[in-house]
Amino acid sequence: MDNYAKLTLGRGLYHITNSLMSIMCVLMCITGCGKARSVTSTTEKIEWGYAAENGPDVWAQLSPEYFLCAEGKHQSPIDLVNPTPAELPPIPYDYRPTSMNIRNTGHTIEVACPEGSWIEVDGTRYQLLQFHFHAPSEHTVVGKPFEMEAHFVHKSEDGTLAVVGLLIESGRHNFAFDPIWSHLPAVPGETQRIENVTEDGSLIVDPRFMCSPNDQITDESPSRFSDYYCYDGSLTTPPCSESVKWIVLTTPIEMSEAQIAAFKAIIHDNNRPVQPLNGRKLLVNVGANE
Repeated sequence: MDNYAKLTLGRGLYHITNSLMSIMCVLMCITGCGKARSVTSTTEKIEWGYAAENGPDVWAQLSPEYFLCAEGKHQSPIDLVNPTPAELPPIPYDYRPTSMNIRNTGHTIEVACPEGSWIEVDGTRYQLLQFHFHAPSEHTVVGKPFEMEAHFVHKSEDGTLAVVGLLIESGRHNFAFDPIWSHLPAVPGETQRIENVTEDGSLIVDPRFMCSPNDQITDESPSRFSDYYCYDGSLTTPPCSESVKWIVLTTPIEMSEAQIAAFKAIIHDNNRPVQPLNGRKLLVNVGANE
């Protein structure tokens, strides 16, 4: 083969090689882009909920912010069983009737409360922010769930949370909840507003009566929670933040079957399963009805 032929062949091979490399680059780009799209689609944030695909078992997988839902050691709710009797001080509270906004969050029915209502725990005052409902209950007592549970969420000046849990069982009609139940928003994102004053008083929301199993409210002075369990826990929804003071009243209140059914027709099965105690102290005051 003469030099010209060799040169021509070399140039041909050079062009072929360049063409092959260009094709490989295009293929790698297409493959890489495909993978990038695949990663994006699989890492998009999924809204947490209570179904199999987004429920409590997978909350920690939905967002790095939810890691405590799987790794936390002081999680809520718990089974209220074998508490340690203790001389616990009554917890003063002052809940005032007021205007409120009722919102369907898609996860629960939440009632936002303006400033003015509070509880006091260990000398620290916590302002009532909101209360909401779960059906069935999240806490259980010796393995027994209740029809529903209300959570009254409070916050101190330093940002610490304290939640009062109110267990609800089927029984008599509970008139204290009528103003809310007559305005239950059925659509996620919908908000209903309850005004404070009406001529017949039918729309006055008074959380004091909600927490009283026998309507034992006689005046407007601060009342006290005397019979309760307490323990250190967490939020029961993502991000499952810990360092939450839990006060669960030992005496359930009643709601009629119709009231319970009305709530469950809108929101149901929005309860997180009970979590391990992991050596935490569960206390109950010595005079409580267990």
